[in-house]
Amino acid sequence: MLILTKEDIKKCITMQETIETCKGAMLSYSLKKTNIPLRTNISVANHNGQVLFMPGSVNSNTESLGLKIVSVYPNNTEKKLPAVPATMLTLDEKTGIVNGLLDGTYLTALRTAALQGLATDLLARKDSKIASLIGTGGQAYEQAHALLTVRKLDELRIVGRNFEKTKNFVEILKNDFSNFETKIIAYKDANDAVQNSDIITTVTNSKTPTFDSKFVKKGAHINGIGSFTPEMIEIPVDLITKENKIYLDTYDGVLSEAGEILSALDKQHITTKDFKGELGELLLDFSLGRTSEDDITIFKSVGTAVLDIVCGSEIIKKAEKNNIGINIDI
Repeated sequence: MLILTKEDIKKCITMQETIETCKGAMLSYSLKKTNIPLRTNISVANHNGQVLFMPGSVNSNTESLGLKIVSVYPNNTEKKLPAVPATMLTLDEKTGIVNGLLDGTYLTALRTAALQGLATDLLARKDSKIASLIGTGGQAYEQAHALLTVRKLDELRIVGRNFEKTKNFVEILKNDFSNFETKIIAYKDANDAVQNSDIITTVTNSKTPTFDSKFVKKGAHINGIGSFTPEMIEIPVDLITKENKIYLDTYDGVLSEAGEILSALDKQHITTKDFKGELGELLLDFSLGRTSEDDITIFKSVGTAVLDIVCGSEIIKKAEKNNIGINIDI
């Protein structure tokens, strides 16, 4: 079994390569070449936590098999621990033997950001110059990385609940991503940030919308990445209408877990027939995508194990090829 740390994974795969790997994963899913059960969500109420078990298999050009265990413990930040710790196991599909154990916390951040990058690349206007990122938690760093990777931005605006933390986070981004030549700015107020933004990405656990719909410009693209339960809502529900173009990572996941989508359906703002489709379906038929510079496009993701399984398997293959990580007998 090969054990890979965060630093090992970074040596194995780039953001652009991860975006391409996620593209293949979403195509396989929409082509029904996967077996991805809905994740099991166990609440640990005494510690304000949730633990999710995400198994699955992919039977496409390359077979993949695995299980991710991911926890959501918001109070961990007070202990200087990851709020979303995770572990990824990959299995040899021919023998069923575990052949990889990866830092799932970093893998989650990487593949989640790459999926957002894929959606943004497919749906945002090609001339997008200003992006806003709402949220400065454990997912935010790679989310910024993906935005910078898929569009040549003039400005990346960062918003968090704690302005001092936001400013510190911005300094890290400026230092690490100076090669992109993008002006990275800390904002106190999300509504100030989203005004004139071509791309809005929100990655929080909020139970109320993180910005007001009246500040969204025509032609904007919006990514709802953080919320993953029926109680969580990041995107204003009044934006989830048949007048706007709504895309999902998976129908099964979003229609079971996405609070803003479920609320919009309940309020009859939209019906399931009004969704434009999954990202995989868009990759199969680009006519489903943006048709006007004024279209408001919205991508909602709650996450799917197919991304972890395909990305994890690809990383293990690269690690084996390049002798990266620690190999142990089990």
